[in-house]
Amino acid sequence: MKTTDFSYFIERFNAGEMSDSEKIWFLKEMEGNPALRNEVDLRKQADNVINKTDIISLREKLINIESRRNTGKTARSPWKGILKYAAIVAGIAFLAGGLLLIPRPKLTGEGILEKYYAPYEAPSPSRSGSIISNADYNLAVDYYKVKDYRNAAVYFSKVLREEPKNMNSWLMNGISNFEISNYPEAESSFETVINDNNNLYIDHAQWYLALCYIKTGEAIKAKDQLRAIKDSGSIHGKEAGKILKQLK
Repeated sequence: MKTTDFSYFIERFNAGEMSDSEKIWFLKEMEGNPALRNEVDLRKQADNVINKTDIISLREKLINIESRRNTGKTARSPWKGILKYAAIVAGIAFLAGGLLLIPRPKLTGEGILEKYYAPYEAPSPSRSGSIISNADYNLAVDYYKVKDYRNAAVYFSKVLREEPKNMNSWLMNGISNFEISNYPEAESSFETVINDNNNLYIDHAQWYLALCYIKTGEAIKAKDQLRAIKDSGSIHGKEAGKILKQLK
């Protein structure tokens, strides 16, 4: 049984980068997963320690606390306690700086996909842009939602024979084929969405096409695609920039 790697989602959750639907899903995952909740809390604490502004704020709070404790006590200098806490803060800062200086290992293609890839969320029929109420489309989406991507691809291809301009179906057809390792068909589907150049799914198609290139080892195409995503103001621009650093 495949275990879900939540690293990518934890990072997006703590950074406040999740969409509303992602956040609802992730909060439900945490409800029934104490280990995941602990991991989220630990990573958040680590981020706070590394953040220099938090260190400065902590130092000021400690000095204020110590000053209040020693108000009216003339026999004892407050500096002894302040210096003690300052030493603690300096130790935290030193450790945080050391962590920042340690080079992070480069991710492999599989590592990048494991961290950044997640299937597109299937919209409801009312949001799909479907020209007609299509039984094949509904079946395709049902299979897609239960991760039966092989049957999803079969029915999305039927939809596209009737509705070749249905870019939502082209996108999910691409993802379905990506999931069953039919990468040429996946690339062709994503390129169809991009080349249409007049739909709501272009950002997603560019993103999944870049991941497809990474999966198939087409490094030059992957870098070109990621640079285009990063420079276009795409919703995936920040992630594209992070992956580019890993591919250099």
